[in-house]
Amino acid sequence: MNPYPPSLKKLILELSKLPGIGEKTATRLALHILRSPLEDVKKLAESLIEVKKTVRFCSTCFNLADTDPCEICGDPGRDAAVLCVVESPADLMAIESSGAYKGRYHVLQGVLSPLDGIGPDDLKIKELLQRVTSENIKEVVLALNPSAEGETTAAYLTQLLRPKGVKLTQIAYGIPMGGDLKYADKVTLTRALRGRLEPFPETNEK
Repeated sequence: MNPYPPSLKKLILELSKLPGIGEKTATRLALHILRSPLEDVKKLAESLIEVKKTVRFCSTCFNLADTDPCEICGDPGRDAAVLCVVESPADLMAIESSGAYKGRYHVLQGVLSPLDGIGPDDLKIKELLQRVTSENIKEVVLALNPSAEGETTAAYLTQLLRPKGVKLTQIAYGIPMGGDLKYADKVTLTRALRGRLEPFPETNEK
């Protein structure tokens, strides 16, 4: 017998539909919401409705945005000749948070995965090719995840983009800070060796 009232059971059921949220976690979240001040619960509900009403995909780069074009595409300070191709908005945010990249982006909305029925027509590949031509892109940076699907997608995009004469680069994958070489897999070690750099390069600073 479930001891919770129907309204609470309904909330637990809805929360458990979220990815990565099991019944136990959904129950803890529901009880936390129940104990929270009414004003906080109202703000949560309003934010859920607002994000559903206002957030869409940018028609240029396909990142999540509440304006079209998004802030990144509309920023005149970005390098418009360099395009970084990523799998998802989450990957875009990870790169953006590093502060190391100042170009623009293109979000594929996934990677090729024949076993899951995801082919080229299911991704924003056609739009990428159009942008490379129409926006006079000079360099395309492939920043896809180092998975079998990511590698396959990167190879496929390389075949399509090479004839366009655009410079193609790929982000290097290596050993994370604090990592241990003996625990690294072969693919990671291979990537790290291919992307090796000069250690502590000299500068002209006195």
